[in-house]
Amino acid sequence: MKNFELFLELTRLKKPIGFMLLFWPCLWGLTLAFQFSNNNDIFIKYCLLFFCGAVLMRSAGCIVNDILDRKIDIMVERTKNRPIASGKISVQKGLTYVFILCSLSFLILVQFNQSTIILGLASMPFAFSYPIMKKFTYWPQFFLGITFNYGLIMAWVSLTNEFSYYPVIFYIGAIFWTLGYDTIYGYQDIKDDEIIGVKSTSIKFKNNPKTFLFLCYFFFFLSLVIGGILMKFNIYYYLILLAPFLHLFVFQIYFLKNLEPNTCLKKFKSNNFLGLLVFFAILSGKIF
Repeated sequence: MKNFELFLELTRLKKPIGFMLLFWPCLWGLTLAFQFSNNNDIFIKYCLLFFCGAVLMRSAGCIVNDILDRKIDIMVERTKNRPIASGKISVQKGLTYVFILCSLSFLILVQFNQSTIILGLASMPFAFSYPIMKKFTYWPQFFLGITFNYGLIMAWVSLTNEFSYYPVIFYIGAIFWTLGYDTIYGYQDIKDDEIIGVKSTSIKFKNNPKTFLFLCYFFFFLSLVIGGILMKFNIYYYLILLAPFLHLFVFQIYFLKNLEPNTCLKKFKSNNFLGLLVFFAILSGKIF
């Protein structure tokens, strides 16, 4: 039981916000591509497959992150008790878990068409780049955005078996979404990160965070509008988009009065709800 508890802690499975932020772009991509009819079984099947893939890959990513950051995590108050940093789980055992999780993810990947499989395999170098990039650049969140939203493209291709600029518009916007919410998340550790030399957009834009967040969310929202126009979505899509607009620019930015860790964590977690709102908007634009 103790080993199982450590595994849950290591993979962050008790904190679903991580794999949900990975899953929402997948669901957006599936909804954009699917032609809804009386037979929607394939949509439900693919949703389940992408959800399982998101959980597995996010879990593997957390372990790789903890292995690479173990010497840093021990110096940060919020992360010093993580299983690998604290020595409760060895690096070797952590790598074993990564191999198992990635193998299970591969079994899910091969359920799709060849183009999706190739895309999935091509994403692997990006999947574990974040912990490395934050040691060399102030823009690790950009690389996280490329990785976390890649499922949007894969989901589109899994149903259509072809590439298109439609999902690319939404994908580019989603990268800016990740830039925004992970910058907010990074403010939890900004004092420790500055001391130990870890780089992030949180540090780079610490003197004027709201301006940077506004630009990130502006480009994200702009992509949603442009994508909707190109795909000829109905009026319901734009009406529902008012909710994400208010959530981003009022709740997340305007009411970000301070950078206190609990406040930042609350704003960050609220993006799970934002993902749901965007899904409802896309779904409404397709079926009504």
